[in-house]
Amino acid sequence: MSASPAIVTHSASAELRFRYATYLGDTSLILAQRLGEWVGHAPALEEDLALANIALDLLGQARYLLSYAGEIEGKGRSEDDLAFLRDPSDFSNLALVEQPNVDFGHTIVRQFLLDAWQLELFEKLQASSEPRFAELAAKALKETRYHYRFSAGWVVRLGDGTEESHNRVQAGLDALWRFTSEMFAPGAADEEAAAAGLGPDPASLRAAWLANVEQVLQTATLKRPADVPFRWFGKRHQHTDHLSHLLAEMQFMQRTYPGAQW
Repeated sequence: MSASPAIVTHSASAELRFRYATYLGDTSLILAQRLGEWVGHAPALEEDLALANIALDLLGQARYLLSYAGEIEGKGRSEDDLAFLRDPSDFSNLALVEQPNVDFGHTIVRQFLLDAWQLELFEKLQASSEPRFAELAAKALKETRYHYRFSAGWVVRLGDGTEESHNRVQAGLDALWRFTSEMFAPGAADEEAAAAGLGPDPASLRAAWLANVEQVLQTATLKRPADVPFRWFGKRHQHTDHLSHLLAEMQFMQRTYPGAQW
């Protein structure tokens, strides 16, 4: 990846910073929840622990971002309130991360596609005009490099492995590829954030992301699916039904016993 150009500094309202923070925080939070579903169910203990550690890294990112969002919102909402007491239509995560696990190969493909995107995002976000975003990006980039090595390594191992493992990973790639367009298409939060100097233009991330992805797919003997129009646009609050089911489970305790602590 090339060095990041400086992001031009502009004034950004608290409301825009809140929307950008929740967009990034929701994406990490929902993927962390999906990965947490693998605890105790992964193919081997080492992979079980690896997925759990990645989930914890993502949860840490989400906590940082949602805490910041609650702080600048000024309505007294904590990170827990934003995670557990919002409805599905209030979430702005990428639709990719809410897709179900299906199997290990499917999970690895989803993780790989997101990791490759976050590598580019966090590298450029270090130049944010908002110190809190730049601070988050510097720490998250180190974590994401590990996540990417793990997921890319498994994509190659499974894609260039047995006939069954190849077919499963290719099936996951075929099913999930349509959700990748959202990463680079403009949404209200990231487009305005780019104009205000908070973060990079989403379209500027695609070339490097695609180069990394295609290199790994070629090594893994996997075929890149064709780009197709997509219906779901999570960062515009248009979600698949999978998010409602995920939140029903994730938010159950706080919804059932409001204010419960342990």
